[in-house]
Amino acid sequence: MGMLINIDNGGTLTDICVVDGANVHRVKTLTTPHDLSRCFIDGLVKASRVLYGKEDLTSLLLTTDHIRYSSTQGTNALVERKGPRLGIIFSGSLAAANFRASPHDAELFDVLVGKRFAQLDANLAGNLFEVAAVKTINQLASAGASRIVVIHGGAERTQQEQRIRSVLLRKFPQHLLGAVPILYSHEVVEDENDVRRGWTTIFNAFLHPAMEHFLYNAEHKLRTFKAKNPLLIFRNDGESARVAKTIAIKTYSSGPRGGMEGAKAIAVHYSFQHLLSMDIGGTTTDIGEVKNGAVRTHLRGHVEGVEVSFPLADVVSVGVGGSSIIKVQDGQIAVGPQSVGSAPGPACFGLGGTQATITDAFLLSGLLDPASYFGGEMKIDPERAAAAVAKNVAEPLKLTQEAAVAAMEQAWVRKVAESLKEFTRITPETTLAAFGGAGPFVVCAVAEAAGITRVLIPGLAAVFSAFGVGFSDIGHRYELPLQTATNQALQACIAELQQRAQRGMFAEGFEWQECVVEKTLQISLAGNDSTLPLGNGGLPANLPVGAQLSVALSVTRPIARPELHGHFGAKSSPAASKKQRRILHAGKFAEAPLYQAEEQGSGAAAQGLAVLEEAYYTCRIDPGWRFEFSDSGDILLTRV
Repeated sequence: MGMLINIDNGGTLTDICVVDGANVHRVKTLTTPHDLSRCFIDGLVKASRVLYGKEDLTSLLLTTDHIRYSSTQGTNALVERKGPRLGIIFSGSLAAANFRASPHDAELFDVLVGKRFAQLDANLAGNLFEVAAVKTINQLASAGASRIVVIHGGAERTQQEQRIRSVLLRKFPQHLLGAVPILYSHEVVEDENDVRRGWTTIFNAFLHPAMEHFLYNAEHKLRTFKAKNPLLIFRNDGESARVAKTIAIKTYSSGPRGGMEGAKAIAVHYSFQHLLSMDIGGTTTDIGEVKNGAVRTHLRGHVEGVEVSFPLADVVSVGVGGSSIIKVQDGQIAVGPQSVGSAPGPACFGLGGTQATITDAFLLSGLLDPASYFGGEMKIDPERAAAAVAKNVAEPLKLTQEAAVAAMEQAWVRKVAESLKEFTRITPETTLAAFGGAGPFVVCAVAEAAGITRVLIPGLAAVFSAFGVGFSDIGHRYELPLQTATNQALQACIAELQQRAQRGMFAEGFEWQECVVEKTLQISLAGNDSTLPLGNGGLPANLPVGAQLSVALSVTRPIARPELHGHFGAKSSPAASKKQRRILHAGKFAEAPLYQAEEQGSGAAAQGLAVLEEAYYTCRIDPGWRFEFSDSGDILLTRV
């Protein structure tokens, strides 16, 4: 088996895992938002240096079976409202008012679409309809639309949108220079809920241009270096597919889903019945949940607070991370949601940042060592950190530096812990998985504040979302409404879905016999969604009256993925410490043993106060907590 490369492109850092049999190599590089292909290739080149001792990207790619890639850029584009100027053609029963039904929806529609929408009368016939369609397109183009979405409301959505498409293709051939791309809602998703289908199509159109440009550019660069297989895009449903078979909205929130796939794998491996995951990066904390081996998921996910037609993992992003701005507001310390990102970054980075962050606070508390931070690849400056903390926190509150740092930590911990408690009910069975570059920092304090007594820090915590991407297979999901609740209609629906799935997997390069198929019945009634498995029989008995029914078919082709090994408690020995670190805890400085994670063997254990450190993360073990290493390098923290 060749190597596997998993990439998680975050807003601040891009993480890369190279799985070579039982060995996993990981690197980080700064994300280059102005040109994502740059950090993509830079990270791969850096990985080749780690493997071969020199730059040799060609050899790396020639010996790699699959490259899986996830990105938060789609999420960031929507958050920052950076995308094309969309124009909308409504027809049938739909109008702009349907998308402005609440103040939140109205604000979102105004930002993404504004006044660039028009109504097309589907009741017109012949030449009158063609003239109206042409006028509508010209109106939207004159208003500045660079991409147009067509959404028909009503049962004949597919036929009516195809009718519009036929006219527009004749009048505005796509081969002409300046032709405006047009997207039709029925081609994105089959969903009887017109507004939900419309929003899904609008989001997809907004995300498409930037993602298309970057991904095809990245794939082209890989081909120039003789990559063996197509680039695989990790999606927000937990599976991967080649660029040409991925729609843009499926990249939304795919980075956090990578962390959830990794969390699911370790929950199953260690038999954790309830695993609460906490992925803290530079800008956000992503919180998710695995119960009984399944990722908590919404059958109809939400994007920017709006329901969409596809399932999405229930992951909450809270505006608190390692680069979140901490300042005084109304006499109180406020944390986030604004972030300094990687540029200029925390003040201690020395890149021009002057705002205080928790990273600056942890540097001043002694938890971070300028000599070893980021694997020794990035120099951080305590004097700049001190100046930022003094100006933004200590002086406004008339506190000493030590008191200001302690107050910053308390506010940061409180915000993270409260977010965990708001997300789910904490029980004695709850295990907190802490990962991301900032996840392990003060996880004992976070767990204590949230009422959690057991924490898992994966051995690959700093790149865990990238590692989690590697647990995906190549797969697709297809869904059709079930118009009548009869077995005949069900079988016709399944036959159509299977035909689509066969074409899709053939385009991925696989035969149907190689694939795993799962069929489910989706039931929606009064805002509640549920799913029932469909075997080879007919419809289940006693279906609720008035429910909207749809049939979903998921097809996957298993490909190579990492294997998890190791257990806790197999051995026991004192953890090895060669030096001390003077750190601030409970308002005063104290000497604490420093444990290098890479130097600890299976069963290595100790109690706090202590510092655990590896190349890309640092963790403070508080008094009353014990840590233990598994024989695969994972770390279990338990309240003593």
